[in-house]
Amino acid sequence: MATAAATTSSPPHGGVSRPDMVSVGTIVWLSSELMFFAGLFAMYFQIRSLSPELWAEHTAKLNVPFASVNCAVLVISSVWCQLGVWKAEAGQPKRTGKLWQVGFLDGLRRSGGSKPSWGMREWYVVTYLFGAFFIAGQVFEYAELTSENITLSSDRYGSVFYLTTGFHGMHVTGGLIAFLLIIGRTFTTKRYSHAQALGAVVTSYYWHFVDVVWIALFATIYLLK
Repeated sequence: MATAAATTSSPPHGGVSRPDMVSVGTIVWLSSELMFFAGLFAMYFQIRSLSPELWAEHTAKLNVPFASVNCAVLVISSVWCQLGVWKAEAGQPKRTGKLWQVGFLDGLRRSGGSKPSWGMREWYVVTYLFGAFFIAGQVFEYAELTSENITLSSDRYGSVFYLTTGFHGMHVTGGLIAFLLIIGRTFTTKRYSHAQALGAVVTSYYWHFVDVVWIALFATIYLLK
């Protein structure tokens, strides 16, 4: 009777789950980064309102088609990153078949799957390549603008342009380094643990964040007349 009473009065444990502190900490940190970029946007609009003639002159020199392709590359990289996240959550760190057996539809179903397919490693490698292409595109664009005498110290427009896009580029570079660490860990450990999968997930939070910030920056700098 006492045993039955103890069983009845004991709190259930199956449905209770504590939030992962690494994920919570990452989200809090990204919130602070959001405030940082909000400050950059405020600076951009403030200086633009003071020097509209510079914006009218210099925005015509921007290579919008090229920047649009570069933006699309970064946005698409978020798709590959998310496919890698789903593979990490399914406990599949690497491909289960040949390199050409991508298993794209299997990845969209968010499962490990029984058919040969890419794992987290392969999707993150593709994400890294797309991100590296984006950075290379930014460097190319900087070279073009420098040849048009738009530099960091040339005028207000140059200072704001390079500060906003440059800080974002630094964040993308930081994400690329994180991807290398996540990919490297799949080669150095024999057993794919929950901690490794969690590292892949929180890295995806950061990558999606820098992608969304770039969409806002692209619309503000290249499209807003």
